[in-house]
Amino acid sequence: MKEYIAQVFSDEKYLLGESPFYDHRTKTLSWVDITKGMFYAVGEDGKGPVKAYDFKQAIGAAVPAEKAGSYVIAASDGLYLFENGSSRLIKNLSDYYESYQRSNDAKADPAGRLFFGSSVDDDIHEASGNLFCLDPLAGGKISVRQADTKISNGMAWSRDRKKFYFSDTLQYAVFEYDYDLATGEISNQKVLFRPEEGKGNTDGMCIDADDNLWVAFWGGSRLEQRSTKDGSLLATVKVDAKNVTSCCFFGDDLSTLFITSSGNGLNGKHDGCLFTCKVDAKGVKTDFARL
Repeated sequence: MKEYIAQVFSDEKYLLGESPFYDHRTKTLSWVDITKGMFYAVGEDGKGPVKAYDFKQAIGAAVPAEKAGSYVIAASDGLYLFENGSSRLIKNLSDYYESYQRSNDAKADPAGRLFFGSSVDDDIHEASGNLFCLDPLAGGKISVRQADTKISNGMAWSRDRKKFYFSDTLQYAVFEYDYDLATGEISNQKVLFRPEEGKGNTDGMCIDADDNLWVAFWGGSRLEQRSTKDGSLLATVKVDAKNVTSCCFFGDDLSTLFITSSGNGLNGKHDGCLFTCKVDAKGVKTDFARL
């Protein structure tokens, strides 16, 4: 089994760093701080200046959209289109979320549909939510793809577009589904793997060109590369942060991981920092949300 060690990308700390994406069209890395309601972007494969935008509410994800340089922001009260430094509401989510819920992770499928999850935004209510889909091929309709989730997190699609993978942190599993590209429907849920007890829980993830998942572990200080054939462990990436939240591939050859973490309530030297790690794998290009 291979073992890698992630390097610190930035000493700046984030309360809840999440939703890393790489837009190969503009060579832009982006991420959010959910708790602070901030969206960040840096060009030139991470070498340019970091631009920061305050949404003044919790935002679960910022997904690159069909127009280069634009993003769909999954916020607490709705979905927003962000472009040219400003945002506008495109979908009010008050009919889909409870008052104590917010958006969590989100990602576009290969057809441009936006999959996004809801989760609880306080320490009072039990974990709850749903995995939703905004489908531009069905007139912008929003529907539930997986009901009764706890914390919707990582999402990925197989290279042949026939499988969908989904991490539900407090269901303690990464699940596999059959996937229909024509309709965006998922079916036949089964557990791909469960984390080892006491070693953290699965959070965000991405997939490589060989259909292996790279999964962040909240409370586990690592990423794991997992086979989608049988869920077996192929490699680990050690990260000097307790709560590792998500990852994506970036760079010209998509062989370097960009990793986010959460520093909320922690005092480790690099808790909440961003990291990178060169690995012996190639990622796949980001799918863009269509509107």
